[in-house]
Amino acid sequence: MNYPAPSPELDLRSIFPFELDQFQKDAIASLNAGRSVVVCAPTGSGKTLVGEYAIYRALTRGKRVFYTTPLKALSNQKLRDFREKFGFDLVGLLTGDASINRDAPILVMTTEIFRNMLYGTPIGQVGISLVDVEAVILDECHYMNDRQRGTVWEESIIYCPREVQLAALSATVANSDQLTDWLNRVHGPTDLIYSDFRPVPLEFHFCNPKGLFPLLNDSKTKINPRLANRGKKRQGDRGKAGRPEAPGIIYTLSHLQQRDMLPAIYFIFSRRGCDKAVAEVGDLWLVNNEESQILREQIDDFLSRNPDAGRSGQIAPLYRGIAAHHAGILPAWKALVEELFQQGLIKVVFATETLAAGINMPARTTVISTLSKRTDTGHRLLNASEFLQMAGRAGRRGMDKQGHVVTVQTPFEGSKEAAYLATSKPDPLVSQFTPSYGMVLNLLQTHTIEQARELIERSFGQYMATLHLRPEYDEIAELEAQLAQLREQIAAVDENELAIYEKLRQRLKVERQILKTLEQQAQSDRQEQLAMMLGFAVSGTLLSLKGKNIPVPSPITAVLVGKTPDSNQAPYFVCLGQDNRWYVVTTGDVVDLYAELPRVEVPPDVLPPTEMPLRPGQSHRGSQETFAIATRIPEPLESLYIAPEVAEQLSRTAAIQEQLETHPLHQSGNAATLFKRRARYVELEAELEQVQEQVEQQSQRHWEEFVNLIAILQHFGALDNLVPTVLGRIAAAIRGENELWLGLVFASGELDNLDPHHLAAAAAALVMETPRPDSKVNYDLSNEVAEALAKLRGIRRQMFQLQRRYNVALPIWLEFELIALVEQWALGMEWIELCENTTLDEGDVVRILRRTLDLLSQIPHVPHLPDSFQRNAHRAMQLIDRFPVNEVVE
Repeated sequence: MNYPAPSPELDLRSIFPFELDQFQKDAIASLNAGRSVVVCAPTGSGKTLVGEYAIYRALTRGKRVFYTTPLKALSNQKLRDFREKFGFDLVGLLTGDASINRDAPILVMTTEIFRNMLYGTPIGQVGISLVDVEAVILDECHYMNDRQRGTVWEESIIYCPREVQLAALSATVANSDQLTDWLNRVHGPTDLIYSDFRPVPLEFHFCNPKGLFPLLNDSKTKINPRLANRGKKRQGDRGKAGRPEAPGIIYTLSHLQQRDMLPAIYFIFSRRGCDKAVAEVGDLWLVNNEESQILREQIDDFLSRNPDAGRSGQIAPLYRGIAAHHAGILPAWKALVEELFQQGLIKVVFATETLAAGINMPARTTVISTLSKRTDTGHRLLNASEFLQMAGRAGRRGMDKQGHVVTVQTPFEGSKEAAYLATSKPDPLVSQFTPSYGMVLNLLQTHTIEQARELIERSFGQYMATLHLRPEYDEIAELEAQLAQLREQIAAVDENELAIYEKLRQRLKVERQILKTLEQQAQSDRQEQLAMMLGFAVSGTLLSLKGKNIPVPSPITAVLVGKTPDSNQAPYFVCLGQDNRWYVVTTGDVVDLYAELPRVEVPPDVLPPTEMPLRPGQSHRGSQETFAIATRIPEPLESLYIAPEVAEQLSRTAAIQEQLETHPLHQSGNAATLFKRRARYVELEAELEQVQEQVEQQSQRHWEEFVNLIAILQHFGALDNLVPTVLGRIAAAIRGENELWLGLVFASGELDNLDPHHLAAAAAALVMETPRPDSKVNYDLSNEVAEALAKLRGIRRQMFQLQRRYNVALPIWLEFELIALVEQWALGMEWIELCENTTLDEGDVVRILRRTLDLLSQIPHVPHLPDSFQRNAHRAMQLIDRFPVNEVVE
């Protein structure tokens, strides 16, 4: 894989007749050393030059280069740029619906097409399609963050043969080092070439009704103190509800014009907002006479070639250098706007943020009209990457000394939020890797299940999951080390001896439990006996006292002196203790009665002190007289009464205790430590199992998704065990959001006999997302299409149930609304009339028709489908592939 140094005739100065930036030189050096590169640099800093160098090098060696982009529009733009730079015949194009000069040494394609090529080749091998390919340039690599397209990027990198150098060109992201490390692991030696240098520096401004001010302080690290203080001190400039007022668009533009800050891209986050802005400023003249003349010629020429493409309300402003650019506009009109803007003839374009992604339309200034956007879950502040992507369009290399970014006061956001975003670092790349039915089927056509798993586990998503789980992996290692140490210590003891000792311990535990139970029973029996005996007890009887009213650690021996008479309840007992104290107690405080011992004589005139109330719990010191009696109270050695069953159990327990104490393990003195270790071992094992389970759940997520898709594919018969069936091979050949659903529809035969214009409408139903509730079409759908689609509902219901059971969230489109539009277009209706009969924007109608066209264009290449069905699909394509739907690539 070590490439030789560049050929002597490859002189950098002749290719690039200007001084290269250091990061460009570093990237070229890495490519020449045979290494792949991740080039991370700001928008407009010249990353593409690295890709161009790889192209020049391949051409001198008679090799080929693939140049991949995330969007068809970008691929078309690159085709034009490269034809101009390298020569018409040396460049080819492959997109979903165009194949031009596909054997050319420079082949531009969407990343999805590159991934599909790799599907046809055993992973890691150079298939027919990659013969002589020396390098693949992955432009706009930060699209890995894109929810819909991210997976394709990861697959392309995983499947690409190691012999092929990769040059991944990305906007600045926070974790470019992780992306590079991942490439090193899954593809081969890769260098990170990072630069945050902008050849055209950016100046940030803030516009409010008072004027245009610098947003940041002199060191560009935080908010301009004048703006920060103004916000605190002044409560003026307030509109309704006490919120700050936003400056008008004409006001903002006039400031830009006065300061020579045009041309500008003015970002507004809604199509309607862009169109309203054009109407609001449509009377301004932003071009001089000479520019006006050139504009008129080019616009008139365009309209004479495409009379249907003129956008109502937008033609007159375009003559004055003002335009809108968003997804609702006809692609042909958008292309005209882009072309005129690049020539510097349009002075302001009101655009949605889609313009920030990819299209090469730099301006001197970008205006960001609001710093928050509406999402499915409500409004939120822009994130750093979104803000930087828009800001990065400012400053044209070789044309502007400085780029300007203007943020605007709104009722909801001010200079504080603007300064926060302007000084934020870019966000990290997040993996969007998600297995699909197509991925499962394509991998299982050429790989075993083990190989497929290995490939899934090489994804950037898996790499990032492993990285995030590093603390858990460390914890697992620590727990395993502790367990190993304990295992070693426990193993040092003879297992047999341990078993005997453990058995004795357990037996002693059981016998003690029995003893306790017997004692409690005996105590209860004795308590009843005592109550009866106390009824007959006379003065001088010896008792043992301890209980609720005598809270002492060990029982006190006392002599009964008298009882308090009580007709309603048991009497209280007045006693004199060995300690020469008087006590008043109840039956419950007497724990023993020594009837066997001789009574102690208490003279009848000895009475408790008068100041002591005769209530349970009362106690009083005795006198000199009572002291003589107290000294005559004997100390019984122990209770003379033991129930025979208790005595028997006591001796049994003592015998086992003796056995245990004479056991060698007990005598070694380590028994307690050893059992603690064993208990700790069990605890640690449970802890380890819990952490491993958590890690497995998180780290195996992608593989679990893959396995769930296999189960669904097997249920529908697309896989026989793990081998794709006829249905599986049909679905594998389709590109779409849910390949199994499309495969099931095509294999069902329900669409086989539809006429081409009906088939076009049915195909639209399978690719159209749920429309907005206020979308309308003034046409009825023909019965043939409605009936064919209705028969698919059963399969769809089954799919929904199964996907829900396996937690799979892939869309299963079957939209009846609006598709009558496609049928009418296929029947030859004029564009203007078609658009007059729907509430949809022109751009949306084109997108529906193009998605339909994309699906129809696949049918002739899908195996195992009837010839008549494939012929109808081809005819349906011809019916709808006309201006403005067709993409003209000269």
